[in-house]
This record gives sequence, C-alpha cells and structure tokens, in this order.
Amino acid sequence: MSFEDRALAAQSSGRESAFALDEVFFSRTDPRGVIQAGNAVFSRVAKYRMEELLGAPHKVIRHPDMPRAVFQLLWDTIKGGGTVGAYVKNRARDGSYYWVFAVVTPCEGGYLSARIKPTSPLLKTVQQEYARLHQAEQAGALSPQDSADRLLARLKELGYATYDDFAGHALAEELLARDAGLKRPACARLAERRAMHGTAGTLVGETEALVQEFESMRTIPHNLRVIASRIEPAGGPVTVLSQNYSSMSRDMSSWFEAHVWGKDSNFRAIKGTVTAAIFVEGLARILTECARQLEQEGTTAAVDILREQGILNQLTEIQFGKARSSLQDVRFEAGRIQKACQTLHRHFMALTTTRVLCKIECARLGNVGESLNSIIDELGLFQDRISARLERISELSNALASEEA
Repeated sequence: MSFEDRALAAQSSGRESAFALDEVFFSRTDPRGVIQAGNAVFSRVAKYRMEELLGAPHKVIRHPDMPRAVFQLLWDTIKGGGTVGAYVKNRARDGSYYWVFAVVTPCEGGYLSARIKPTSPLLKTVQQEYARLHQAEQAGALSPQDSADRLLARLKELGYATYDDFAGHALAEELLARDAGLKRPACARLAERRAMHGTAGTLVGETEALVQEFESMRTIPHNLRVIASRIEPAGGPVTVLSQNYSSMSRDMSSWFEAHVWGKDSNFRAIKGTVTAAIFVEGLARILTECARQLEQEGTTAAVDILREQGILNQLTEIQFGKARSSLQDVRFEAGRIQKACQTLHRHFMALTTTRVLCKIECARLGNVGESLNSIIDELGLFQDRISARLERISELSNALASEEA
C-alpha cells in the first residue's frame, strides 16, 4: 500500500462501507487464496474494480483489527476439506470497514466464500470478543495457533462445545435476523432444525444423567450384601438376591454405555450432527441467493457469469445433500436409542421382580430383616428415577426420529 493509500485509510478508518441487508456477495479463490472471480456487490463494497481484484490475494481486504485466530481456524478447516463460517471485519480500498458473516467451502479449483450482512445481537458479542482477543495477540505476541486455542477455550466458556457448534448457531441466528429485518416470514426449515438442536441437546443431557444414575446405583447392592452377610445364615438368600440385582444392574449399565454412550458411538455426536445440518442448509440458502443475484447483475467482461452460476448451483446441491445425510444420521441414532430404552425397560422388569423378592425375604426374617428394608427402598427410588429418565429419553428420541429431512 502506498503512502497515500495509508493516509487515506487512517482518515476514513471509522467509516463503514455499507451494503443492503438483502444483498449477498461472493468471491472464489484458488488454493492459495488468490481471487479468481466475484460478483458486482463484492467489487462495490470492497471499492475495487473487478479487474483489480482478479489475481489479487484475498487478504487485500483483510482488516488489521481481525484476530489471527479466526483465519487460523478458517484455513485449518477448509484445507481439511471442511466448510466453515465466521464473522469477519473487512477493509475496503479507501480504508472504510464492513462486517460480514462469511461461509467458506471448498470448490473445484479452490475455495468459495459467500457473505451476508450480520444483524443479530450475537454480532455485538463477537465484536467485543474479537477486540479482547486481538489485544491479547498484540500484548502477548501470541502465535496464530495459540490465539486459536484461546478462542476455542473462550467459546467453551460461552457454552459452545466446538467452533462448528458456534458457527452453526451463528449462521442460524443471522439468517433468522435477516428474515426479520427484511420483513419476511422466518424460514420454517431453519426454525425446525433449531428446535431439533434443542431436543438433541436435552437428549444428550438426559442420557448423561442416566449413566450417572447407573453409577450411583451400583453401590446400593453392595451395601445390601454387606448387611446381609452380618446376619448369616439367615441373610443368605438376601445375599444371593443382592448379587443378582448387582449383576443385572451392572450388565445394563455396561451395555448402555458400550452401545449408546461409548466413546465410539455416533450418539455422542448427535448434537453436532444437527448443528452440521443447520449449517449446510444455511450455506445452501446463501449460495442459492448468490446465484440469483449474479443472474440479476447480468454479464460482465471480467467474470464468466454462466460458469460461476454453474459452480454455485453445484455447491448448493452438494450442501443440500449433506444436510439430508446429516439428518438421516440423526434419525438413525434416535431410532437406536429408542431400541436401547426398550431393552432397558425389559431388564427393569426383572430387577423389579428381584427387588420384590428381597422385600419378601426381609419380611420372613422378621426383626432381623428390618435393617435391610431401607436399602431396598432406596433401590426402589433409583429404579423410579431411572424409569422416568428412560421414558423422557424415549420421548425425545421419538421426536428426533420422526423429523422430516
């Protein structure tokens, strides 16, 4: 940048390069980030002629206020073949700025970035977090990777398990805010997917709690067996019954953890799978609007409109296909958890019978068996709680399994 350009940027750094809420723009780069194509809105907002943008590195519009962590995460994702979304503050040629929510996806010959104007309340939070992170980068001389790690840690503090979880939530918020700002009905599919995300989150929480219930219940048969051993030989039958109870409950817990909640189970990722569906559907919607706007802009000597429309349409189909696949995964996992609940209910019938037999045996022992009753009653309370959780999990799973793609 020349001295004159730097002076102009310093004079106008507080001005915004505005664009309309209903406008979308895109740019396509090669694998190194060199601009290969874009639309008229991109050129106008960046305040470069299209001929100047073509062949230039995409970082020509990078704003110095942006934390390097964001670009580290972005490049790590797209180089691995993934799709990513991010809030980005860009700088136009005259030094003015503009905020976008950008979605970036690999395409044939490089990458494509499509952008909309962010207007949701989340933008203010992001601006504050970016400012703090940028300051930390400057003060601590953080490497891009160190800064990215700090950003991910902060997102977890804010309630997002992963960056993808945050990006999916942010894209949904921006698209719904955009619909409201344009006085359009909210996208029904997007609203449904957000509801699915909440359901999936609740389902995972209930499942975690169920595993904890099983863990807590394991100590009770042991206590029952200890007390029964003190009244041998009269407590012998109770000891046998408590061993059966312990064995059955342990087998149930182990089966559930291995097949449903184990580290290799797809169920662990069910919430993230819904997030992925939200993100790719949102991306497909933006790409569709990009193609439509490109058609409205008409022909230009600098960009092959028909070719770019073809790329956008192809990417749109790919994203819709990914969304359908993600939702099929969700339904499969939800169906599997329903079957698990049915299996556990059958096991619980056997445990209930065992507990009743324990009560009968305690009554036969008279005063000697009274000390065992409280523990057996405690087992009953655990069974009631677990049964209630199983019913709740079954309801949530049914809700997810019945969702349409």
